[in-house]
Amino acid sequence: MKISIKKLDERAVVPTYGSPYAAGADLYACLDEEVVIPPHGTAMIPTGLALELPVGYAGLIYARSGLATKKGLAPANKVGVVDCDYRGEVKVSLHNHTSSPAAVSPGERVAQLVITPYITAEFELSEELSETVRGAGGFGSTGK
Repeated sequence: MKISIKKLDERAVVPTYGSPYAAGADLYACLDEEVVIPPHGTAMIPTGLALELPVGYAGLIYARSGLATKKGLAPANKVGVVDCDYRGEVKVSLHNHTSSPAAVSPGERVAQLVITPYITAEFELSEELSETVRGAGGFGSTGK
């Protein structure tokens, strides 16, 4: 699948896959200078890129495992969503989960983009839902 990408900044780096079978493509920080995110703070990190995703697909922005475990930085909203009709700059809202400041350098890999199909549902009101063994049990109801 080919995805059209527009560089909004000449320094922007086109997403890359870390291995032949990687599901997520690395997104890179497009910054003038290092950004320091304070403890438990959040910063918007630009990528300098805009995408054109095909109808029926979304770009999901996930944490990079190395950045999350080594620096405590991960997307503030846990998973960002780039809709197929969005044409603005892709930015990553990085949250510092640690008690120390954490720096993001220009060109650093800050998140990963997974492109996935989605289904647009047609919601229909109903007076009754089908019965299941689980029923209305939630939040730990299937645990032992």
